[in-house]
Parts: sequence; C-alpha cells; structure tokens
Amino acid sequence: MGKLKEKFKYWLKTVIEFILNPRLLLCCGIAWIITNGWAYIATSLAVWFNLEWLEAIAGAYLAALWIPFTPEKIITVSIAIFLLRLFFPNDQKTLKRLYDMKDAAKAEFKKLRLKRKEKKNNKDTK
Repeated sequence: MGKLKEKFKYWLKTVIEFILNPRLLLCCGIAWIITNGWAYIATSLAVWFNLEWLEAIAGAYLAALWIPFTPEKIITVSIAIFLLRLFFPNDQKTLKRLYDMKDAAKAEFKKLRLKRKEKKNNKDTK
C-alpha cells in the first residue's frame, strides 16, 4: 500500500507543478479569452449597457459552447500549446512534459485498441 501512496504523491506533485506553471497559466488564460472569455465579457457588458445585439451574439455563442461534445476544450488547449511555443520557445521543460503526456496517451490508446482486437479475435475463434 505504501508504494501506491508514494506513486500517487509523485503523480499529484507532478500534476500540480505542471498546472501551476506561470507560463502555461498565462498561455491557457489567453487561449481561454480567445475561445470563450470574450463571450462571457461581452455578455456582461451587454447586460450592463443594455446592448441587445451584443447580448444575442455572445449568448448564442455561449449556448453553442454548452452543447454536449463541443470540441472547445481541445481547441483551447491547442491554442495554449501554440502560444506557449510562440511566447516561450526556450521553455523546453513544459513542452517536454506536454509531449510526454501526448506520447503516454497514444501508448495507452494503442494498448486499449490491441486489447479490444485480441478480445474480438478470441471471440471469433470460439
């Protein structure tokens, strides 16, 4: 049980360090403003200044964001990574972590796909 606890602590520390990285936070904030933030700000201003046309545009965009399976998070993260590479090209540590996470996700997906294929082949042979 101690090994699992140590592994969890290491994982938690790594995730917290990664998420609280000031450069990444800045890029994620800018990316969020680009994808969503403008609509929230516009809605607030529209209500404050009674601008119906702005409220309609921002409200429609926000309504579209809340539809299930909207790829907004994927787009936001992609923009954040692009901005990180653009603004901080020498921040190799953060970029390496991102690429390592991507590679780990790919490997896990490949493992799941092989497991499913094996299961299917075992089912077909019976």
